[in-house]
Amino acid sequence: MTGAQRALRRRVWSYYRRHGRHDLPWRKTRNPYRVLVSEVMLQQTQVGRVVPAYRAFIRRFPTVQRLARAPLRDVLVLWQGLGYNRRARALHRTAQILVAKHHGRLPRTEQELCVLPGVGVYTARAILTFAFDLPTALVETNIRTVLLHELVGERRNVTDGELETLAAVVVHTRRPREWQWALMDYGAYLKAQGVRVNAQSKHYAKQSTFKNSTREVRGAIVRALVHSRYLSEKDLLHTVKAAPAHVRAQLAALQKEGLIRHNGYWSL
Repeated sequence: MTGAQRALRRRVWSYYRRHGRHDLPWRKTRNPYRVLVSEVMLQQTQVGRVVPAYRAFIRRFPTVQRLARAPLRDVLVLWQGLGYNRRARALHRTAQILVAKHHGRLPRTEQELCVLPGVGVYTARAILTFAFDLPTALVETNIRTVLLHELVGERRNVTDGELETLAAVVVHTRRPREWQWALMDYGAYLKAQGVRVNAQSKHYAKQSTFKNSTREVRGAIVRALVHSRYLSEKDLLHTVKAAPAHVRAQLAALQKEGLIRHNGYWSL
């Protein structure tokens, strides 16, 4: 480990001891199912919006068995406000697979975890770290900020593979859960101080505008069906403020994905 890497460790631990977000509910559990729920919710959704949704979700579905038995409609109702409803569908399907094929337990290898719906490499490694306390090379938006700002300098087109190598070098093998939390919190602090370096990443992509987007239309359709169990296409075209052709296209896409159904009327 280089001097810069050792200095980074000291700064990160120092910040975490004084300002770490120790009250986040998913940091108070080692339950693999609850870690899974939190990680899926945190995909592309800000922490502040996830906290109340996570608490409500765990109250309603405290175990993987309860989630697996629940109708998808109940899951989507609780998912409102988080966006990207296909994540809820994937989490529900994963719960069913875990109960049917794994006795309700999450696998303990990255390869097995990545087979589950909605679980990619990052989510698999996060589960291994936060549920099983195994050291992994995690790279998410805040950790990427730390590594680029502190160790890379001004170089551009940095790949996540390069950042994973750095993350593996600086990982704290005796306290991997806390170390990753500390990195995330330090990265959030850097961003709050105006550090904007993620554009140096080769994989950086500016998020598209939400207004009038496919995401907005899909969310509006699901939200309408949460509030009204059954709606005709005419009702939906009136409720969802978008071009009729766009609404119809997303109805077909959501039906194909298994998020909504059509039997004379549209429903969840």
